[in-house]
Amino acid sequence: MRVGALEARRWAGLVFAAGPGDGIGLRLVFTTIDGERRDLEDWYWMVSRVGPHAPDGCYARMEFDLAAEPSPASRPRENTLILEWSRREDAVALRAVARAPGRVELVGDDPWGWKTTWEEASDGWHAGLGDMEIAAAFEPQAGGRVATVVTWEPRGAPRAPSRSAAALDRAGRLLPGLDRWIDDARADWDGRRPRSSGAAEGLVEAVADNLMWTVLLQPETGRMYAPAGRRWIFPKPRDGARRGDAQGDGEPLDGDRDCAPEPDDWTVFGWDSFFNALALATASGPLAWDVLLAGLESRYPNGNVPNWRSRFGGTPDRSQPPVGSFAALKLHLACPDEDALAAAWPGLRAWNDWWVADKGGRPRREGLTPGLFAWGSDTALVPERGRLPEWEVGASGHQRAAWESGQDDLPLWDDVEWDPQRETLAMSAVDLCSYRALDLECLARIARILGDPEEGAWLEGERRRLVAAMNRVLWSDAAGLYLDELPGGHSPRVASSNFLPLIAGVPSARQARRMVGALRDPARFRGEWMLPTISRDDPAFDEQQYWRGSIWPPMNYLVLQGLRRYGFDEFASELAWKGALMFLADRRRTGFCRENFDARTGRGRGRRFQGWGPLFALGAIEEFVDACPWRGLRIGSRLPAFVARGAATAGAAGRARVEGLRVAGEARTVELSR
Repeated sequence: MRVGALEARRWAGLVFAAGPGDGIGLRLVFTTIDGERRDLEDWYWMVSRVGPHAPDGCYARMEFDLAAEPSPASRPRENTLILEWSRREDAVALRAVARAPGRVELVGDDPWGWKTTWEEASDGWHAGLGDMEIAAAFEPQAGGRVATVVTWEPRGAPRAPSRSAAALDRAGRLLPGLDRWIDDARADWDGRRPRSSGAAEGLVEAVADNLMWTVLLQPETGRMYAPAGRRWIFPKPRDGARRGDAQGDGEPLDGDRDCAPEPDDWTVFGWDSFFNALALATASGPLAWDVLLAGLESRYPNGNVPNWRSRFGGTPDRSQPPVGSFAALKLHLACPDEDALAAAWPGLRAWNDWWVADKGGRPRREGLTPGLFAWGSDTALVPERGRLPEWEVGASGHQRAAWESGQDDLPLWDDVEWDPQRETLAMSAVDLCSYRALDLECLARIARILGDPEEGAWLEGERRRLVAAMNRVLWSDAAGLYLDELPGGHSPRVASSNFLPLIAGVPSARQARRMVGALRDPARFRGEWMLPTISRDDPAFDEQQYWRGSIWPPMNYLVLQGLRRYGFDEFASELAWKGALMFLADRRRTGFCRENFDARTGRGRGRRFQGWGPLFALGAIEEFVDACPWRGLRIGSRLPAFVARGAATAGAAGRARVEGLRVAGEARTVELSR
C-alpha cells in the first residue's frame, strides 16, 4: 500500500493506493466561523511551514495558517492548524488540531476519480481495495480536532464481510493510543534523521522536507515522481481552458503558465525531474532513483524526453536540457545501484541520439556550424490546438525553442532569429553544446560501469569532436569566454549559462581561469546575491523577471559543479554558501521554497513551493560530503569567513556540522570551521 499526500492538491490529506488505478483518499476540510470552506488547493496558499517527512512515512507534519486567504496574496504567518500522520506497516494514524475558531473535519473521497468509495458503518468507514480491506475508525469529533486510524489487511475472495468488521475492530483498538503513537513517532524521527547545525542549521532538513512533500503518484501506473511543484500540474487540455491566477508579488505567473491542478492529471517536467532526484538522494536513494526513472519514462518513442508531459498532453516537438546522464552518474556514486543505472541506460542513450537524429538531411538540432547545436522545435510534431494548453496555443517556433532551453525568456534569445527551414534558433548555443558534451562524457562513464568499454570509447570520441568545435568556434579570446555563435559573429551578451563549459570540462586550465575572472567581477556576476542569470551590466538585468536577471537554483548548481571540477574551491564555497544562506533566510522568513530569487535583494520570487528550490541547499551540503564524478568522494571544506563570522555571531562558534547523511552507502558526520 502506498500512502501519502500523493495527489497534487492534497497538502492536507492522504491517498491510500493499493495498485495502479486502485485506491481511496481522505482529506481535511476547514470551515470558518463565517461559513467559508477551505478545501483541496486552498491549502496551498495557507501553508505556513513545510515540516518533516520521513521517507518511509513513519512521521510527517504540515502546518497551516487558517487566517490566510487562499489566494496568491496570502502571507501565512501563524501555525494554527497542525497536521501529523504516522505509518506503521499496515496502519496509519492521522491527527489534525486547529487553534482557530471554526470546524475541521475529515472527508472520504476518490482521488483521480478512482471508483472505490468509502462505505459507512456504525463505528467507522471501510472499503475494498484489490485484495485488501481498508477501514477507518474515528475519535469522537470536536470542532478543532480530527483523529483517525486507518488499517488494511488481506480480505480474501470473494469479499468477506467478516474481514471488514475485523479491520474496523482493529482500527478501533488502535485509536485510543493514537496520540502516543504520533508523539513517539515524532520523537523517534527527530532523534535519528539526518540534520545540520551551526551555520548550516536547517540545511539538510530543508532539502529532505521540501522534496519529500513534493513527491506525487502517477495513478494509472503506481509510479512515484517529483513534479516541478504541486502547482505545476497541468489540466487536461480543452477549449476555453481556465487561465492561471493573476500575477502578483506572492506568486508571479512568469509566462502565464500557472493553472490549478485537476484531479485526473499529473505532469512530469524534463530537467526538473533529474535535479529533484539528486536532491532527494539526501533523504532516500531508492526514491531518488524512482524519480529519475519516472523522468526518463516520460520520453516519446523517438527518444525525446520532453519539456513536459502529462497523461493527456505534452511536448513531442521539443525537449529540455539533457542533464539526465549527469544526474544518473552522480546519483550512482552517492547511492550505488547498478540495476537502477542499467534501467536508466536505454532511455538516456535514446535521448542522446534524439538530438542528432536525421531531420531533412541534417542532425535534428544542428547549429550554424556543423557539429555544434541550437535549441529548436519540430513544428510538424506540435499537437493540434485541442491537445494544447491555452498558454501554448499559437506559440511561435522561437518561443517553443526558448522553452526547450529551460531558460524561457533569457535575454540572449532576444537577439536570435528563428530559422524556419532548420526549425532551430539561428545560432550555435554555448549552453546546449555544453549540455551535449557533458551528456556524452557521463554516458561514456556509465557505459564503462555497465561493462561496455567499446560504447564508452565511441561516446568519448563524439565528445572530443564536439569540444574541439566549441573551442574553435565559440571561444572568444578577447572576451575570455565561450559566446554564442550568431550569423554576424559572437553574441555580445553573457549569461550564467555561458559558464556551463566548466561543468562539461571543455576549457583548458588557462581558459577556465579567464572565465572565472568574469564570474569574480562584481560589475558582472559576483555580488552579495548570485549568480544572476544575466550579467549585471546587461540592459535586461534590472527586469528581474523570470530568467531576465533572477537567480535560479539549477544554474547556480551547475556552475558550482564546474568550479569544483577545475579546482576553484574557494570561489565555489562562496557561491555555494551565498546561495544556501539566501535560500534559508527566505525559508525562515516566509516558510516557502522559492522558484527563483531577486539578484538585487535576495528575496524569493516565483512559485512559493518549487521542486528544485533546495538545490541551493544541496550545493552547500556538498561542501561537507560529495560524491563527485571527477574528483571522487570529497569530505569537508573550510567554512568561508563570512559564514564563520555569521555563525559565531549566532553563538555557533564559527562552525557548521552535518550528521547522519548517507553517501556511497555510509552515514557521514562532518564539521567545518574557519
